[in-house]
Amino acid sequence: MDQREFIQIRRFILKLGKMLHKYGSPSFRLEAYLTEIATYLGVHASFISTPTSLSIVLWSDRHEDEYNHAARMQPGELDMNSLSRTDELANQLLAGEITLEQADKQLDEIDLMPSPYGKGLTAIAFGMSTSAFAMLMGAGWPEIICSGILGLVVYVWTLWAMRSKRVGLMLEPVASFTVGFTACAVNYYMHIGFNIWLIILSSLIILVPGLSLTMGLAEISSRNMVSGTARVMDATMQLFKLYFGAFIGITLGYQVFGELELVEADTLPLWVNWLGVLMLSIGLVAIFRTRLKHMHWAIASTFIAYSASTYSSAYLENGLGAFVGAFALGVFANLFSRTVNAPSTIVAMHGLIVLVPGSKTYIGLNSFISGQDFIKADHIGQETFMILMSLIAGLIFANVVMPTRKAL
Repeated sequence: MDQREFIQIRRFILKLGKMLHKYGSPSFRLEAYLTEIATYLGVHASFISTPTSLSIVLWSDRHEDEYNHAARMQPGELDMNSLSRTDELANQLLAGEITLEQADKQLDEIDLMPSPYGKGLTAIAFGMSTSAFAMLMGAGWPEIICSGILGLVVYVWTLWAMRSKRVGLMLEPVASFTVGFTACAVNYYMHIGFNIWLIILSSLIILVPGLSLTMGLAEISSRNMVSGTARVMDATMQLFKLYFGAFIGITLGYQVFGELELVEADTLPLWVNWLGVLMLSIGLVAIFRTRLKHMHWAIASTFIAYSASTYSSAYLENGLGAFVGAFALGVFANLFSRTVNAPSTIVAMHGLIVLVPGSKTYIGLNSFISGQDFIKADHIGQETFMILMSLIAGLIFANVVMPTRKAL
């Protein structure tokens, strides 16, 4: 291997690694995938990825050429469209269909590619997803509608955070403060007697870091200690910031508008839960920027995870239904990867959303601080822990039964 070829290879691998990190790939999957690419391209490599950094070491067979690179990175956000296209590009390169120079140029084009759904559809997706979560939490129709409207408010803050670094640093507390204060105002003027904390949780569910917490524990279980610990601590701090902002918003709202007595919501029919799953799965397609050709797989993964978890919970206690849901989801995601030749992450993340106990950690934090339960839940701390462990175990067992062909 001459020096010019080595330089081309290292430039491509470096750019590929930074892009996959940007798209929210877990560290253990990112490192394994880059190692596979480097091996195919004929170089030796070592990678260390954390949520805020990426270190790369490349060398040739006889160490004629060596290259070290360490980069400070921002935590990535899930972008299934770019992740899928980047993986397809890597496949074309390994198959000899394009050259390294062409692949490098196309990586730049993918990196600049906007969301395929635009801001309007993404805003609708935020409203649908927050309303859908309120349905799954057993809210009444007024709370479901209010959650969807406040979900749009959260999306406005999210857009502002993308353009302003200062707003981005305080997105969680300022968004939750706005939602909490607005919910108190709506409750006062409409005289309905909302379950305000339930509305806040539903409206903020896109920002609640349940998925990050699960990914962090998955990294720790795969012996990626530094990355997993950092991700768990980051998720914990995000949860604290969300709760603190909501607590301040409600406290101020009660001072300004007064506290109204809570009116118990009417029990809705069972079909509302399934409508909520459908709305949530469709909304996540736009939020995660999933490609249209993968949409039916993503929606199916959500239903598989929810139905497997729900029906098995009737026979298993202490949150172990999440194990069955995660196992079914993992098998389905790996089957998708084998069938479509795409990363299993594309569909796995959709199904995990209905399984991760992000809402339960939020409820438990509220119970611990205020001593009040806005959702009746016994032993919520124990149940949250069991769900987290069940999710990790279910995905591990799924990889044994149905191994994936791709590291991503």
